[in-house]
Amino acid sequence: MKNILFVLFCLLALPAFADSEWAASDLHLDKPLDITVYRDPGCQCCHKWITYLENHGFHVIDKPTHNLDAVKEKLGVPSAMHSCHTAVVDGYVIEGHVPANDILRLLTQKPDVTGIAVPQMPVGTPGMEMGPRKDNFAVVEFNQHQQYKIFTAYQLDQNQHYQASTTEK
Repeated sequence: MKNILFVLFCLLALPAFADSEWAASDLHLDKPLDITVYRDPGCQCCHKWITYLENHGFHVIDKPTHNLDAVKEKLGVPSAMHSCHTAVVDGYVIEGHVPANDILRLLTQKPDVTGIAVPQMPVGTPGMEMGPRKDNFAVVEFNQHQQYKIFTAYQLDQNQHYQASTTEK
């Protein structure tokens, strides 16, 4: 019964995913960028984030693992930044449901950080679309000293669309 309800929910929610504001992007890659994604084998939102990245020109190397905490520890992801998947691109760690434009900005600016993260799993982020509900969220840069700084803040406007404010370098 639970499986039937879950399938029904997914079918009803499908139009919301198709109409996501994350479907369109300013991101234009000349050639695909390799990004390695470590995730729990059963996590569906990770699959959605991977598909999102592929749709934005990334070449995803998918690495399902049952020991994600060990991967996070090895890559230096502070526990305060943890989410459901961890990725590596061009030497940077990407933790959680980070928008593609932020990944590209990180790779363009090349700050002296370990990586960027969307801690936890805010509803409305790429791969976490769940109908009309959305949360404000921030992309946070972090380093090996567990120092954090807002990289991009996403606030909802009156029409429930994200407005990004960045800390340009």
